[in-house]
Amino acid sequence: MPLASTRRTGLVDQVISQLRTQIDSGEWSVGDRIPTESELSEQLEVGRNTVREAVRALAHAGLLEIRQGAGTFVRASSELGGALRRRLERSRLRENLEVRRALEMEAARLAALRHTDTDMADIDTAMGLRDAAWRERDMAAFVESDFTFHRAVVNATHNSLLIELYDDIAQVVYDSIAHTAHEEPAQDEGIDHRGLAEAIRAGDPERAMREAACYLDELLTLTQD
Repeated sequence: MPLASTRRTGLVDQVISQLRTQIDSGEWSVGDRIPTESELSEQLEVGRNTVREAVRALAHAGLLEIRQGAGTFVRASSELGGALRRRLERSRLRENLEVRRALEMEAARLAALRHTDTDMADIDTAMGLRDAAWRERDMAAFVESDFTFHRAVVNATHNSLLIELYDDIAQVVYDSIAHTAHEEPAQDEGIDHRGLAEAIRAGDPERAMREAACYLDELLTLTQD
């Protein structure tokens, strides 16, 4: 979605509105780096100070994150998501896992009922990468593919609000995976997700919920904080 030039009244509010539209529309997704201050100034035909003030306002609202030397990134897709993410970042790991448990159990149930062949292919691909990374003890690849697996299950719900909520707490989920990955039992595949994938494929929502609860309960037993 191209950015349009603004009128000369209420410039900061207009810039905030346009930047928010880029996020709301999905043009800028959570984790994306947005254009630089000078690029936005040129596209919007306003001064850099106006852009800077608008970006700071959205950063304060939790939608953007300004990283010195790296740029500005989309932090959340809504003020609610930004507030939730900030709250989760202040929470203990155990509390974050309990929130994940609630979301991912419902996601598993809905995925079993609503998944498409494409969704199932995405789940299988992520699981294959996850298992391979665990066998090779490539923990960076394991964390990335494990998160991709859970994200694929959430996407298979086709519930836009649930997907958006999961996107908003994605970094917290990712961090919890990274933290617990080093504490998983030294078995062939770590905590196994094949049962969950099979339950979703079979269209069995009750089993899918049990499988999701099982692996998260196992992680909770490893967490002492």
